[in-house]
Amino acid sequence: MVSRAKDTHTTNRVVRIPDADWDDLGKRAGERNRAHVLRALLAWYLRRPGAELPERPPAPKDPTGA
Repeated sequence: MVSRAKDTHTTNRVVRIPDADWDDLGKRAGERNRAHVLRALLAWYLRRPGAELPERPPAPKDPTGA
């Protein structure tokens, strides 16, 4: 059952994302920007008019030196 959202909000959806990936997304996109990145990816994937891939952050430095 899907919960009812306020008229000013979208309905919450359950998506299973591994904790490590969720944490990394928060570090790179910003804790409060994860939803923005996910919505942009979804719009791009669905080929919505004007949708573009969100800008990716720089690659993290490899601690092993590889």
